[in-house]
Amino acid sequence: MSPWSKSLSLSCRRILATCVRQHSSLTTELIRNMDKKATWDRFYTENNSRTPTFKNFEWFFGFNSVQDIIMPLIQAMSRPDALLRVLDMGCGTSALGPSIYRHSFLPVSVTCADISPVAVRLMQEHIQAKAIQPHNASSQLEFLELDCTHLDKHFGLSSVDIIVDKGTTDALLRSKEGKGKAGVVLKQCLKVLRSSGSLLQFSDEDPDARLLWLETEAQDPGVMRADVGVQEVGELRGVCYYCYQVTPQPVVLK
Repeated sequence: MSPWSKSLSLSCRRILATCVRQHSSLTTELIRNMDKKATWDRFYTENNSRTPTFKNFEWFFGFNSVQDIIMPLIQAMSRPDALLRVLDMGCGTSALGPSIYRHSFLPVSVTCADISPVAVRLMQEHIQAKAIQPHNASSQLEFLELDCTHLDKHFGLSSVDIIVDKGTTDALLRSKEGKGKAGVVLKQCLKVLRSSGSLLQFSDEDPDARLLWLETEAQDPGVMRADVGVQEVGELRGVCYYCYQVTPQPVVLK
C-alpha cells in the first residue's frame, strides 16, 4: 500500500464516511476528485442539508488542537506598522480562521479562502448571524472564493505573514489528478509569503513521505528555496497528525 492510500484509509475515509454516511456516491466522488470545485460544492450543499442549523465541518481537527502552534507564531510576528495577514487556505466551513480572528491579541487581517462558493456563502451567513467579535478591535475577517493555484492573482508578492493549510494539500495529493496542483499551490504560497512568513501545513502524512515531497517541491534554483521543519501535533482518534512549517529563504544567485 502506498503512503498516500494508507493515510487516506486511516483518516480521510473515516472523516468523509462520518459526514456522508448515507451518500456512498458522494463519498466515492470525494475520494477520487478532491481537487475539483464541483465535488466540494456538492459536499457542502449535501452536508449542510443534513442538519437543521449550520455546523462547522472540521477536516482532521479543530482550532483547539493547534492553537498552541498557530497563536505563538502570530504573536512572534508583531509588526507595529500594519495588520498581520493570515490566510486560511482551503477553509471550507471550518472555524479555524474565525477562531484566529477571535483569539489574536495582535491585530490581524484573516482571509478564509476556498474554491467552493457554497462553502464561502455558508461561512459568510454564519459569521453574520453569530456576530463574532475579535479580541483586537482592529482585526479584520473576510471570506473569499479563490482557486489557491492562483494566490498571486489576489495577494501581492511577499504580502502574507502566515498561511494555514489544514488538509488542503492532503486533499490534492490524494485525488486522482491533484498531485501536480499540490506542487503549484506550494509554489504559490512561497510567492505570496513574506520573507519572515511561514506556511503551516497540517497533515496526517508521515514525515518520511511529506518532508521529501516538500523539500523537493519548494526548491527552484535561482527562483525560490525554503526551509522545512516538522513537529508532532498529537494523536487523535488513533491517527497521528503533524505540522509541517515551510519558511521562505533568500535565493542565492551564483
